Amino acid sequence: MLDVAILSTDRALVASAHQAMRRAGRNLARLQGAEGSWPGDYGGPMFLLPMYVALCQATDRVEALGGEHRAGMIAYLLSVQQADGSVGLHAEATRGSMFTTALVYVALRVLGLPSCDARVARMRRWIHEHGTPLGAAAWGKFTLCLLGLYDWQGIHPILPELWLLPPSAPIHPGRLWCHCRQVYLPMAWLYAKRATGADSALLAALRDELYAGDWSRIEWSRHRDTLSDGEAYRPTTPALAAANRALSAYERIAPERLRARALDEVTHHIDFEDKVTDFIDIGPVNKVLNAFVHHFRAPGGAQFERSFQACDAYVWHGHDGIKMQGYNNSQLWDTAFAAQALLASPFASEQHAVLEGAYRYLRDNQILEDVPEAERHYRHASRGGWPFSNRRHGWPITDCTAEGLKVALLLEGRFSPSIADELLMDAVRLILSWQNHDGGWATYERQRGGAWLELLNPSQVFGDIMVDYSYVECTSACLQALCRARGRTRGTLRREIELAIARGSNFLRRKQRSDGSFEGSWGVCFSYGTWFAVSGLLSAGVPASDASVERACRFLLGKQRASGGWGEHGDSCRERSYLQAERASVTQTAWALLTLVRARHASRSAQARAARMLVSRQSPDGGWPRESMVGVFNRTCLINYDNYRHYFPLWALAEWAAVAEC
Repeated sequence: MLDVAILSTDRALVASAHQAMRRAGRNLARLQGAEGSWPGDYGGPMFLLPMYVALCQATDRVEALGGEHRAGMIAYLLSVQQADGSVGLHAEATRGSMFTTALVYVALRVLGLPSCDARVARMRRWIHEHGTPLGAAAWGKFTLCLLGLYDWQGIHPILPELWLLPPSAPIHPGRLWCHCRQVYLPMAWLYAKRATGADSALLAALRDELYAGDWSRIEWSRHRDTLSDGEAYRPTTPALAAANRALSAYERIAPERLRARALDEVTHHIDFEDKVTDFIDIGPVNKVLNAFVHHFRAPGGAQFERSFQACDAYVWHGHDGIKMQGYNNSQLWDTAFAAQALLASPFASEQHAVLEGAYRYLRDNQILEDVPEAERHYRHASRGGWPFSNRRHGWPITDCTAEGLKVALLLEGRFSPSIADELLMDAVRLILSWQNHDGGWATYERQRGGAWLELLNPSQVFGDIMVDYSYVECTSACLQALCRARGRTRGTLRREIELAIARGSNFLRRKQRSDGSFEGSWGVCFSYGTWFAVSGLLSAGVPASDASVERACRFLLGKQRASGGWGEHGDSCRERSYLQAERASVTQTAWALLTLVRARHASRSAQARAARMLVSRQSPDGGWPRESMVGVFNRTCLINYDNYRHYFPLWALAEWAAVAEC
């Protein structure tokens, strides 16, 4: 009788899941944009919008934003203020950051709030109680320098001459992770010029407000390493301290002619980055800093105007106000996952037009050409890849290329015009070219520098920014794509794929922790990494009965909540240890359920409870409510993937129901 009752319950739940999937598919159809993609909120980091406002202040563009625009920015910045008056590194941070609080304070004043506003006063009080911006992290001090709200003497040198070193030099910027080198590229120019915007009565008032009237008495050079409590995720190492002493010694005797050559080289690379990305640049920080460079080179010039206008690609009008996103958008990434979720559903045939639009977006945004003089500009090959956002942005990424290729192959032959076979094979060859010596895959390029470079990390608040390391998620995505593509290859290419898969599988095995989990680096955290790792191993032919898979499933089952769901706190990424959140997350529950289902794990009851939780949380419109952010970068900064809540629960219910019905 018990077995019959369980089966009856399963059938009822499967029926409910089918209804939920149909509603979710219609919801995705409703949210799809005209281009065929899914635009979404990719905000969260709290230093991005203030840096943009600083650019507007320095270039006299604040009033041009318009009153409604400024009000939306103010609303967003105030929406994340904590009870003590501070603002965290990201919108859901559990502690205040001097870096972001000082920049947000300046932004609010620039946008029009008076110093007597109670919220501004509370923020100022926190700033004074925690040491003033003298204790801000390096990027905060740098941004304040551009406005004349911090003195350049309080900054460690950022030398443009490093770009003149031989490319083989271990510390050449070309060896750094591309985001790191593209941020410190304009920083080097701006530091060398000691670039500072025009003064004003507002800025004079801000100097008094930020430093409690002590501005004229500050010995700036003594505060280069001053940090407020909680700011030093990556404190100064002995190696970095020695490097800073050497840089300071050089800066005192830097030959003018060599400095001029170095600035010419840096300017060349800034102009190149703008040209090949249509001025979007790789990310919002170097976008804003490049615009600062153009302003100080030629105020009001054509390059500045194009650069400033391109900042709009990062501005997002959200439910909570106007913010700057962590990329120009996440549309390719979201489109690839949404399409896979729909294809897993038994109702995929009802979404023919939606899938056609998704395929069109994939086709229209695959990168068709390498950048010119790629080696001269420290760029990897690009042809055949897919970006995180769109072709105009132009930087292909390993896992985005992999997910794009997977969907292109899944939809091949359904729609026309189709993606040419030659371009699909270009994607395969590009993925192969990205594989690191350790068997894993990094993000944009192969790892170029040693891990020891992390000892020189000058950011203070971010981890793992110096080198493009191999990651569990990127490796898994590339493995899955190669496994799907290998059946259409033969000869040498087929053998290269087989070898790459074997090496990638071994990398994933080595990354498993003693408790059975896999650490994620681009999502929170062990839930995300374990889903990717198990999916990658299974796609590569590792049997579900394998000890690695079994241990991973046991780890997840040990974290399941009474509600049937999973909820991992974002601080897991910072602490590198699984921390329970207050509430289960539908996205993390979907990742865990997908893992257990794909592993054909015997935990039938646990999986049914997870499915029931997903069904129960669904909104009447077919989506799922907003919840805590589950994206992350560089260990410390959470970021919002708002579309995750719309397609991952659908995907998990689809794969669970397919197995439960068998």
